Amino acid sequence: MHDIKSIRDNPQAFDAGLRRRGLAPLSASLLAIDEKRRAAILASEQAQARRNAASKEIGEAKKAKDDARANKLMAEVAELKTMMPDLELAAKTADEELAKELAAIPNLPLDDVPEGADEHGNVQRHVFGKIRNYTFTPKPHDDLGGALGYMDFEAAAKLSGARFVVLKKGLARLERAIGQFMLDLHTNEHGYTEVNPPLLVRNDVMFGTGQLPKFEDDQFWAIKGELLAAPDERLKTERLGLIPTAEVSLTNLVRESIVDEKELPMRLTALTPCFRAEAGAAGRDTRGMIRQHQFTKVELVSIATPETSRDEHERMLSCAEEVLRRLDLHYRVMTLCSGDMGFSAQKTYDIEVWMPGQGEGGAYREISSCSVCGDFQARRMDARSRGPDGKPRFVHTLNGSGTAVGRALIAVMETYQQEDGSIAVPVVLQPYMGGLKTIERDK
Repeated sequence: MHDIKSIRDNPQAFDAGLRRRGLAPLSASLLAIDEKRRAAILASEQAQARRNAASKEIGEAKKAKDDARANKLMAEVAELKTMMPDLELAAKTADEELAKELAAIPNLPLDDVPEGADEHGNVQRHVFGKIRNYTFTPKPHDDLGGALGYMDFEAAAKLSGARFVVLKKGLARLERAIGQFMLDLHTNEHGYTEVNPPLLVRNDVMFGTGQLPKFEDDQFWAIKGELLAAPDERLKTERLGLIPTAEVSLTNLVRESIVDEKELPMRLTALTPCFRAEAGAAGRDTRGMIRQHQFTKVELVSIATPETSRDEHERMLSCAEEVLRRLDLHYRVMTLCSGDMGFSAQKTYDIEVWMPGQGEGGAYREISSCSVCGDFQARRMDARSRGPDGKPRFVHTLNGSGTAVGRALIAVMETYQQEDGSIAVPVVLQPYMGGLKTIERDK
């Protein structure tokens, strides 16, 4: 959420940031709404002040036995009383109009974010490891899982439709092992506090992290009561949203509160199912487990001060990278360009893991996205901190995948596949697999 005062103070900088996002300038229209809002608020406040003053003057006139003046003042008070609801409504309507417009505008990129319109403008930051050479043609994960008999998309389709999967036996355990390994790494070595958050959240919680109002159709909703037909009424329906990422629950833990800056940075992690309608991804990655409606992810969230959030962003990236380093998976880190970042982000690093079975020669696939959001989400949540001077200020929020468990499973399967179709278990995961070193089909 943007601060209208900041836009008022420097509209040129605001419009320049929007242009980098590929958006048209908006400061003029926003400031026009703001001017109307301020005028309406002033008119309402002046009417209230005059009513209070006139009421006091009535008493003075009566005390002076000036009936003519008292009657004139009473008539003025009555007229003001009649006018005030309309003035208050005008102020409230203008305030809501401005809030609605601001809520739909994405965060602005930091100065060091590379220019670009889409993913082609992203810049490689660094690479870990090398592409593996195989003496056979690597298979995609769905072929491997199907041949093992432990990955069943048809059964999932009977239960839930497309973009779901049933994992069994060794692959089900491997996915669980990957998630537990990530949690242990982040809590034992990286200083994150494990949280088991709700998977269903209110509208205002979805709004706080930026899923609402713009991305309403990308979410799954559990409706309580009758769903109203009109689009504008849907947000008013009593309902709960299934979280698309634990970022939603974890970040909102500080909503509507003032935390002591001695508690910051606050580092939180969670392993949860995530749910995405993927409304904007029709026809994309329809094969296998790459893009599912339900998937598991380990999320990292930090609540930081404005002075430390940039350093915290670098730290979060290194924590997510360490997962893949320990799994010995080849990956690259990309700095997203201004036109490819998510709605709430100021700057984003994507970690793309190499998957040898994704097409001829393999392909890089995003497995983690680490973003610093500045005070953008904090304003939407009213999340603040209090420093030594005692004055409250908005915190900065950060989030990152640490990492996507399903995609890590795919990367492990494709990277560690053997010529006979079995899957070697990475050394760091073997303790979580009861010492099992290879996943192979039952004989």
